[in-house]
Amino acid sequence: MDLTERKKRILRAIIESYILSAEPVGSKAIAQAIGMEVSSATIRNEMADLESMGLLEKPHTSAGRIPSPKGYRLYVNELMEEHKLSLQETQRINQALRLKMQELDRVLDQAGRVVSQLTNYPAFALSSGMSRVTIRRFDLLMVERNAFIIVVMTDSNIVRNRLIRLPSDLTEAQLQMLNTLLNTTFTGLTLEEITPELMRVAQHAAGEAYGLISLVVSFAIEVLESLEQRTVHTSGLAHLLELPEYRSLERAQPLLSYLSEDADPARFPVPKDDPMKILIGPENVADALKDTSVVVASYDIGEGMRGVIGVVGPTRMDYAKITARLSYLAEGLSRLFGQGELPEGRDDHK
Repeated sequence: MDLTERKKRILRAIIESYILSAEPVGSKAIAQAIGMEVSSATIRNEMADLESMGLLEKPHTSAGRIPSPKGYRLYVNELMEEHKLSLQETQRINQALRLKMQELDRVLDQAGRVVSQLTNYPAFALSSGMSRVTIRRFDLLMVERNAFIIVVMTDSNIVRNRLIRLPSDLTEAQLQMLNTLLNTTFTGLTLEEITPELMRVAQHAAGEAYGLISLVVSFAIEVLESLEQRTVHTSGLAHLLELPEYRSLERAQPLLSYLSEDADPARFPVPKDDPMKILIGPENVADALKDTSVVVASYDIGEGMRGVIGVVGPTRMDYAKITARLSYLAEGLSRLFGQGELPEGRDDHK
């Protein structure tokens, strides 16, 4: 969209003023904010032009203007200046990252809480599972006469193993036969393709060792499910009620329900190609999010999976600060998973 420099400065000033105040912005306030020798009448004309372009809206009860979703989009794409994190902000994020977080669920829960505390908005954190995982190979390793280890390797080179103890002895020949049967029958298949019928055929072929087929394949299914699973953690829902836009419970209720703890992970946006994604107002598919903005950042968990952290808030959120904080936290989480810990002394800010 071709805008004059003056229109850009006026639009930026209106958006940044509205982000802070949540109140419609008038021409006098803009004249002071932009620092240009321009009359209020000229600014009113420019605001009228911006409104006709669909970048501003005029509430019925006010003479001032507020940004439209289209205006926010132009601001994010072209007018927003990069926010430099303060030393205090980076220290706060790094302090959270240095916690000894071992399990993925704990990391996701902690990441969501940190994001909510940093932004004062409701936050969500989820893991993005692999879309199509198969078993590449099985290895059954004898430990004792009545014990063996199942080793499964996926097509993405993830290896899982489990020790199985049996009530009776097993021969090396039986174990080798099972190993061959598993590798010829159950490799290269997705979770959905491992059917009960296929299990029955394999158990019949296994003869006296038919029960072991079920044991091994059940473990393989467990591995595939864990890699495809997406879990979601939401935090800071109470922050929503602190915002002027959602002080009415009637307006807040649909969004609170959408963000509830038992929400389906598939309902939350996940960045596909870019590490950061911003969805403004109607750009959100879900009806409950039509009047909100969602900012999400992804990070590398390892083993072919990615994690996602995001915030949900009013369209007047401070996009520059939110994206800077989410980006820094996502980079820290990638380092945490990649190296096991955050490098010592990394408190330098951008």
